[in-house]
Amino acid sequence: MQRKIGLLLPPGFQALDLMATTVFELANDIAGAPLYGVQMLSEAGGIMHSSSGVGVLTEAVTGHAFDTVLVGGQLAPGQPSTPGFIGILRQSAQQARRVASICTGAFLLAEAGLLDGKRVTTHWALARELQRAYPKLRVEEDRIFINEGRIWTSAGMTACVDLCLALVEADHGIELSRQIARKLVVYHRRSGGQSQFSALLELEPKSDRIQQALSYAKRHLKKPLSVDELAGAANLSTRQFSRTFRVETGQSPARAVEVLRVEAARAMIEGSNHSIDVVARETGFADPERMRRAFLRAFGQPPQAIKRAAREQAAMSV
Repeated sequence: MQRKIGLLLPPGFQALDLMATTVFELANDIAGAPLYGVQMLSEAGGIMHSSSGVGVLTEAVTGHAFDTVLVGGQLAPGQPSTPGFIGILRQSAQQARRVASICTGAFLLAEAGLLDGKRVTTHWALARELQRAYPKLRVEEDRIFINEGRIWTSAGMTACVDLCLALVEADHGIELSRQIARKLVVYHRRSGGQSQFSALLELEPKSDRIQQALSYAKRHLKKPLSVDELAGAANLSTRQFSRTFRVETGQSPARAVEVLRVEAARAMIEGSNHSIDVVARETGFADPERMRRAFLRAFGQPPQAIKRAAREQAAMSV
């Protein structure tokens, strides 16, 4: 039985969200059967223009019933939505087996009252804004996607591919989603708990002295790296260093060092055959259990899960 997918586009949608349709197109191609039928939808039908000016021909939602409704995101969420758009979103959600948002489409699902009390995600840069605007939600800002029963939400930009691969996997099994990922030349579905972005980007300091300390830390992760030692690398007093470091990075030196260690440990796990014990020792964690707790804070999953995923990816590429 063919599953009908409706991609509901709001005014000023992001053209990148159209990537989602390719996952279903390849599912049909690989299976040699019309597993999915995709329709572009809008409130009134006709040409809808993206935030970049790209026009897409859409059909009006009225009268259509869908297995899955995907709601596109907007470059600037929080734009006033017409009562009609929110109304058809609510109606479509009631009729569909499942509903999913791409990136900032979560703001629209929230406006429609579909996310109250649920765990949700969106683009990391706008997650806190979503939480402030809709306090009944439980926003998790560092997830690729979240499945809460029949409601799915995804992170920003290319995470729509991860979301749709997960939807296909739920419908037709892991092997089909794996084959689609290979054709798309992407990692087979990043787990929902994987970090959205490199935390190292968040540590970008404003001064050369704090940059010196971070560079020193990255070169000496195997050492204990006390605040006094980092302050010495920055040529600052311990008190001045701690205060300046937090102002420039938004984190304590200890937390930043943990971030650097987690990033290094993950790269080592994914790029080598070293045991978890060796990785923990080489990246400066006192023991594997401490590293496990740090991974759960950073990625929502333990090192062993990331190691298994890396092995699976390597086997798939052979």
